[in-house]
Amino acid sequence: MNKLTIFCCAVLLVLSACHTGNSSSHQTIFNINLDEGLTSLDPAFCRNQNTIWMDNQLYNGLLQVNDSLKIRPCIAKSWDISADGTIYTFHLRNDVYFHNDPLFTNGIGRKAVASDFVYSFGRLIDPTVASSGSWIFSDKVEGKRSFIALDDTTFRIRLRQPFPPLLALLTAQYASVVPHEVVDYYGKDFRSHPVGTGPFKFKYWKEGEVMAFLRNEKYWEKDKNGGSLPHLDAIRATFISDKQTAFMEFVTGKIDFLNDIDGSYRDDILTKSGKVTQKYKGRFILNSAPYLNTMYLGMLVDSTLPIVKHSPLKILKIRQAINYAIDKQKMIKYLRNSLATAGNAGFIPAGMPGFDAQKVKGYSYNPEKARELLAEAGFPNGQGLPDILLTTTLGYRDLIEYVQGQLEQVGIKTRVEITLGASLRELVSKNGVNFFYGSWIADYPDGEDYLSLFYSKNKIPWGPNYTGFNNKQFDTLFEQAHHEANDARRYALYQQMDNLVMQQSPVVILYYDKLVNLYQNNITGYSKNALNLLVLKRVVKTPLSP
Repeated sequence: MNKLTIFCCAVLLVLSACHTGNSSSHQTIFNINLDEGLTSLDPAFCRNQNTIWMDNQLYNGLLQVNDSLKIRPCIAKSWDISADGTIYTFHLRNDVYFHNDPLFTNGIGRKAVASDFVYSFGRLIDPTVASSGSWIFSDKVEGKRSFIALDDTTFRIRLRQPFPPLLALLTAQYASVVPHEVVDYYGKDFRSHPVGTGPFKFKYWKEGEVMAFLRNEKYWEKDKNGGSLPHLDAIRATFISDKQTAFMEFVTGKIDFLNDIDGSYRDDILTKSGKVTQKYKGRFILNSAPYLNTMYLGMLVDSTLPIVKHSPLKILKIRQAINYAIDKQKMIKYLRNSLATAGNAGFIPAGMPGFDAQKVKGYSYNPEKARELLAEAGFPNGQGLPDILLTTTLGYRDLIEYVQGQLEQVGIKTRVEITLGASLRELVSKNGVNFFYGSWIADYPDGEDYLSLFYSKNKIPWGPNYTGFNNKQFDTLFEQAHHEANDARRYALYQQMDNLVMQQSPVVILYYDKLVNLYQNNITGYSKNALNLLVLKRVVKTPLSP
């Protein structure tokens, strides 16, 4: 008997103890694999997808989003915003409790109150904590005194200036509530002793091997019929790094959920039109939808940087030629099995509230226009144009080599350099590379998150303006949007900004990603949202037919 089988039996024993007196109850464990592992279950360090997924089971925040990315109450049942947009007052539920823990009186989880949010949000901006989520509040509030508990059920945030996307930002897992007595006791070790208010509670974690959460029997949310949530008894996570091995575990029914389809076996599962092949038809559920992830090529355009001085990419018409030279539809069909949307609009991706491909004009395939622009830039058919270095990671080598071939057809020669993901991220974060492959996954469901990459005050090292883009008109619109509370009018400003970015072309939008989730046929109640947020509180797992 292997370790995972032994562990599964142990979980079942725990569950049996939880259901004393109801021996006929069917106990269900949801099995998931986290191929990139985890470094922490502390929401202050919730910086990658796997951590976001697992923290979403353990914690709650003031607000949450539904599958349409609409903001909905969570621990905050309602809220008020001052006329000037700088004071947010949240009215909290009175029936939300932390999970049981020995550090509480009699080991019983106490009620979550407004002062817990003061503490939790204060942690995010505390330099001694060094949270990767400090950006949520660091430039928006005047320190910890901006978080105020008026009483147990009334919490207030004071902003330095208006920031209409705040409500969307507060749905991020970074903004989860944690209990001070547990965090203070464990310090940095809270990462492996998490206590929240979420639908599941932490039980066990052997790092790199297995993790288990159990159903929170005191959870406060109900399903649409008024029944208790969650429906599952437990979650078990494994950490198989090899994608093909994980897929075989899924095919044999040992894993209930698989995220994405690796290129090494994509053609085995999917046709070029994105349909399940005959081999696997009916064997599982394929759940696909727009995913707030823009895949792009970035071009450094800040001519004050030494690295840009001799770069042909500082010339606008060359950047525009590159945009016209790539057949994105063909790329998506043959390299992504049609599971993406061509990036013919702006940087804000399909699926984001306010996205409108009719109002934001990007670039479609037009090789003749690309050649025309090259000639206008002084390089007819690419003559005299130096080779351009394009840096990417191994996982996207096939895609970038496709781009290389497309550019060569119009006279633009590139050299492709393959590097490690961490190395590329470091280079990009230091303006150390002129032409690079990148992606931007939404931190929160508002277009401001994407446009912030082009705001001049967000230049390296203060922010994520990796291309060095600087446009006064863009900056004026960006700042104006912070004073526009009406969503429709704010989205119109976003569209103006996105059009400006496309006109100046510091990026090539390759495609807007689509999420691909695989579920076993006995799983129902799963979510389909553009954040690819794993929501397990409503999932039901029924016995498979013999």
